[in-house]
Amino acid sequence: MHRVVALVRPPQSAFELGCAAQVFGIERRGLPTRYAFGVCTERPGPVATLAGFDMLVTDGLEALDRADTVIVPGWLPAGEPPSPAVTAALRRAHSRGARVASICSGAFALAHAGLLDGRRATTHWALAAELAARFPRVRVDADVLYVDHGDVATSAGAGAGFDLCLHLVRRDQGARYAAHIARTMVMPPHREGGQAQYSAPPRPAQIDGTLAPLLEWAAERLGEPVTVEDMAARAGVSPRTLARRFADQLGVSPGRWLLAQRIAAARDLLESTDLPVEAVARRVGLSSAVNLRRRFRDALGTTPGAYRRAFRGGRR
Repeated sequence: MHRVVALVRPPQSAFELGCAAQVFGIERRGLPTRYAFGVCTERPGPVATLAGFDMLVTDGLEALDRADTVIVPGWLPAGEPPSPAVTAALRRAHSRGARVASICSGAFALAHAGLLDGRRATTHWALAAELAARFPRVRVDADVLYVDHGDVATSAGAGAGFDLCLHLVRRDQGARYAAHIARTMVMPPHREGGQAQYSAPPRPAQIDGTLAPLLEWAAERLGEPVTVEDMAARAGVSPRTLARRFADQLGVSPGRWLLAQRIAAARDLLESTDLPVEAVARRVGLSSAVNLRRRFRDALGTTPGAYRRAFRGGRR
């Protein structure tokens, strides 16, 4: 059982805490329970929230000493440094091998603890300049949803907290397990960390039609040689207009989105079937095992064979 502990402080964002709780703290029918979720705070007792209610937190900082993953779901006011006790607890958890992650302004707590020094990190776009100014040793990237270094991870605004948590589950348990959780929350199973944050609402003229029907059409045809030009023709627009709509609504290009769907489908087949890598490649529209291996390594840093062994325990 992987123990996840969220470190909260008043005034706590209920939504950002809810991101972690919803992903790691809910038992779901038909899915083995592989996480234990808890909450701690520096001074156990009532903790005020931004939503106007108090929550009772009974565990203190010692809970971080038992955590496999520590999540800081926001840190407000962002400029207020953690106490020496909180800083020491975060550093102690990280040094003994716990994974430490932040949601939104929680990156400030990690930065104060020195866990982001020399690393790329992100936070909510509205706080990125402040994070960069206060912590010049942190390489702040305001244009992504999340950044994961393996031992330390940061995410952008509150909604990106779901993306990061699902990404961590995918790393731990595989794509199928994470997709099951996403479906129960009626969420997309995967958004790449490199997708753009939405720093301001797009102008009405930029969105003149939803992409949903096109995305569904393309996702049902991953095994076919669907191209960006095919997608544009299906939508009745030029490839340039389609690219603009994808950038406005999804933050990625059509080609990148299509490749991400094919890799996600390949991960599912590698986890759930005994199909040879060549057959998997053909089924997801990547033509050959050589192409699948190249795309897999670029996206995930591993090979299809190694991925299958990791998530199937070597079973045939």
